[in-house]
Amino acid sequence: MQLGKIRSTPLQSKAPSARERLLEAADALFYEHGINVVGIDRVIEQAGVAKATLYDCFGSKEELVRSYVQVRDERRRARILARTEAMTRPQEKALAVLDILAEMASQPDFRGCAFNRAGAESTPDSTVRGACEVARDWLRQFYLDVAQQLGALDPEELATKLVVLYDGASVAAQFGGGAAAVAAARASAQMLLETAPKHRRTQTKR
Repeated sequence: MQLGKIRSTPLQSKAPSARERLLEAADALFYEHGINVVGIDRVIEQAGVAKATLYDCFGSKEELVRSYVQVRDERRRARILARTEAMTRPQEKALAVLDILAEMASQPDFRGCAFNRAGAESTPDSTVRGACEVARDWLRQFYLDVAQQLGALDPEELATKLVVLYDGASVAAQFGGGAAAVAAARASAQMLLETAPKHRRTQTKR
């Protein structure tokens, strides 16, 4: 009887750790207001922890911001990879990235690219800028892989153009264009992918 009672007791969900609460608060506040405007007092107040806890978990505000950027990067990678995992056509993969951006841009809390914003607010030699560059490098590498799969004659150039379109769409969406701005960039990306010079053996594929 006692064993039956144990099995029927619902499992209690694990409460988020102090680190997780701090990162959640940082994510909301830094993305909404910027990393320089928001001080650590606002973060610890929203997270419901003591200031000493923040320093125990991260050591400094810069490390908290760097961790915020890293978590954002990991989430974006996961979204893109999950969306494109089953896709076989490189054009589909490239356009899927902009489809995800359009979905995000249609949300009322969209504030543009977190990596561009945090990078612009940080110093060139900071760990925050480094984390932003890692995020941007990953996206560029994703586009480079797509360009190589497509058989582009100059995959580096094609990847650079796709990143520029992504950046432009993100900024335009942030400043009032919304999903419509991303749709315009998507149309340009589709044309770019279709017309980019390709190796002869690739051109015959359908």
